[in-house]
Amino acid sequence: MQVTTTVNGEARTDEVEDRLLLVHYLRDVRGLRATNVGCDTTSCGACTVLLDGESVKSCTVLAVQADGREVSTVEGLAAADGTLHPVQAAFRQEHGLQCGFCTPGMVMACVSLLKDNPRPTEHEVRDGLEGNFCRCTGYHNIVRAVLVASGQDPK
Repeated sequence: MQVTTTVNGEARTDEVEDRLLLVHYLRDVRGLRATNVGCDTTSCGACTVLLDGESVKSCTVLAVQADGREVSTVEGLAAADGTLHPVQAAFRQEHGLQCGFCTPGMVMACVSLLKDNPRPTEHEVRDGLEGNFCRCTGYHNIVRAVLVASGQDPK
């Protein structure tokens, strides 16, 4: 089956199997390896991407469901000159990562969260990231990074 998607601004048509998950399409067909496969059950959020601007766990979306749609991954956030997206810059500044496995999905979930709520409280950040797990950081610096990216002082 053919699927035409725009991923990080690049439109392309590819031949895929009906059952291919979006996460595997992004990694294996499009060569975008930052989107991680963590659990295949929507539990961890490591595969979070934006589909038409909305946060989705790509391990539960078929590639054919993305036909005619726009997908954004962490590789597409930085500007062409290498300038980091504000969320990426805040993660770097606030040390919002440790091993890095959850980071691409966490960053994409944060981008979506800030699109929907540009100035969240700490509680709203924690609620908004509920479906994305990090086994290393304890979330403190991730929450700080989201608050910094929103222009707030994390105290």
